[in-house]
Amino acid sequence: MGGSFALAMKKAGLVKRVVGYSKSPSTTQRALKMGVIDVEAPSALLAASGADLVLIAVPVAAIEATLKSIKHILTPETLVMDVGSTKRNVVDAARRVLKDQVGVFVAAHPIAGKELSGVEHADVTLYANKQVIITPIERTQTAQLTKATALWEALGCQVLKMSPEAHDSAYAAVSHLPHLIAFAMMNAITDQPNGREYLSLAGMGFRDFTRIAASDSKLWTDVLMANKQELLAQSRHFQKALQALERLMQAEQTDQLEHEIDRASLTRAQWKMTQRK
Repeated sequence: MGGSFALAMKKAGLVKRVVGYSKSPSTTQRALKMGVIDVEAPSALLAASGADLVLIAVPVAAIEATLKSIKHILTPETLVMDVGSTKRNVVDAARRVLKDQVGVFVAAHPIAGKELSGVEHADVTLYANKQVIITPIERTQTAQLTKATALWEALGCQVLKMSPEAHDSAYAAVSHLPHLIAFAMMNAITDQPNGREYLSLAGMGFRDFTRIAASDSKLWTDVLMANKQELLAQSRHFQKALQALERLMQAEQTDQLEHEIDRASLTRAQWKMTQRK
């Protein structure tokens, strides 16, 4: 996410110099060789020093520590953003750490991730024609919010604004639960005696359905735990719907089963058409 952002900023001519830091020296060295960054910094503090824009692209559980490491060099003009998949915990961390400086932080979630992580998978087109959710709070500075919105729009994104709470509720349903189901689906098959054989027979539909199960385990453990309450509520909704279909099958109510499948199919088709507009 961070590498793709840097490449997109460079392509759009929005940045003069990109300074990068990672806990893994091999990551920054690779980013340097790829042209993702121009300078390799030895610490997050030095990477952020003198920067107009600081993008924090780390697992959501590490955002608070990252903010602590750079807070002393932030100025009222600095724009600080993240790209995490949860927002309420991130905003709460920013409030705790930045205190009176929290107005420079604009929490953001680009709806543009891949199941593959690491700077080697950076993609200059990742954010083009994608949505970005920004979750300002009451103390977010107007100048920083305007700057963040203009920046994402310059990268070809559609910017939407909502509260951190509304964001986490929505994405528990349409992102975090699908990942949880994909992880469970893969484990449910491989835990069976013939699971590996079943996988060898799977086709394109199974591949598409389970693609996100290949996602980074640490990143998604952090996301699922950060949004645990909303996610568990959505999981109960899913289990209720699944059990309803099972009951129809057990009762051999084929007409009603067909109706429920038609209902899902129509909703999916209408949503796909909306996405194309």
